[in-house]
Amino acid sequence: MGVVRTVIVLGSTGSIGVQALDVIRANPDRFRIVGLAAGTQADALGAQAAEFGVTQTALGADDATRLVRDVEADVVLNGITGSVGLGPTLAALETGRTLALANKESLIVGGELVRSAAKPGQIVPVDSEHSAIAQALRSGAAGEVRRLVLTASGGPFRGRTRASLKDVTPREALAHPTWDMGLVVTTNSSTLVNKGLEIIEAHLLFDVPYERIEVAVHPQSIVHSMVEFTDGSTIAQASPPDMRLPISLGLDWPNRVPGVGTPLDWTTAQTWTFEPLDTDAFPAVALAKSVGERGSTWPAVFNAANEQAVLAFHAGAIGYLDIVETIERVLDAHVPPGELTLESLAETELWARAEADRLIASR
Repeated sequence: MGVVRTVIVLGSTGSIGVQALDVIRANPDRFRIVGLAAGTQADALGAQAAEFGVTQTALGADDATRLVRDVEADVVLNGITGSVGLGPTLAALETGRTLALANKESLIVGGELVRSAAKPGQIVPVDSEHSAIAQALRSGAAGEVRRLVLTASGGPFRGRTRASLKDVTPREALAHPTWDMGLVVTTNSSTLVNKGLEIIEAHLLFDVPYERIEVAVHPQSIVHSMVEFTDGSTIAQASPPDMRLPISLGLDWPNRVPGVGTPLDWTTAQTWTFEPLDTDAFPAVALAKSVGERGSTWPAVFNAANEQAVLAFHAGAIGYLDIVETIERVLDAHVPPGELTLESLAETELWARAEADRLIASR
């Protein structure tokens, strides 16, 4: 038997957390859970702790941060949703543990604070796109990378014109063709805000300039992303859509966990298609790129304004196209602080949420 890796799972009752527990449950010879944290579902958390024999648990992001600092572990899987995951992310990095990161918002909002706290190779991405890039990057040296290509399913509104999206309902926005990721993330995938956030994440993770990060629409969601090298070769990672594969790599990087995913059936005829992104119908990607290039607190404003706008859309307060328009208006009003600190980020986020709410209420 090899070395068993001890794991803290944050966001254990959410989609990523539940699938991580599936991986760990199936591989008791490789992983052992020493800590669990959830947002609000105390009963579900208690049931998980009982099943896995875990005595160290936490409820809420602040308690999760304390758990990460106090409990010895090899790996911290951050599957928390939203920018509240920043505290646990920084705590994991400060303790020197491997951070399997599914909470993209903490990296995007924390930006250089997170990058400066991380040792080389300490963050292992769990997003399917960034896991694919990390796998493909092993095929060449950093200086041989020409560009990164993130794939996007296109969401439920692929092929629709901007004008036709005006009357989209919340129910339609949640009808994602491939993934079920919760209200905010699923809506972000329909507006492609999620892909914009992933571009910022890719830049921060892999230190590739924004002008060399692109998006290709791939409705089948089989090719999870690609790396193009300077010799003209493109290395793609392909597998049926199943988050347990990137989760397993996050838990035991760079080792692969046998049997965690189902391979493609190469004896069956298949067609994979790739399309350019419609930047008119989905302007959020270009907006996110410009925000990422500005750095500082701009990505935090983008993320916070979007979260408020998505909630307002589902509450019936604004229309679908108003989501990205609200983000733009909040960005237009933003004045960055002089220094990027945890305090200035927190204040900026509070301001951005309040400004978004004010704009929404004034419509």
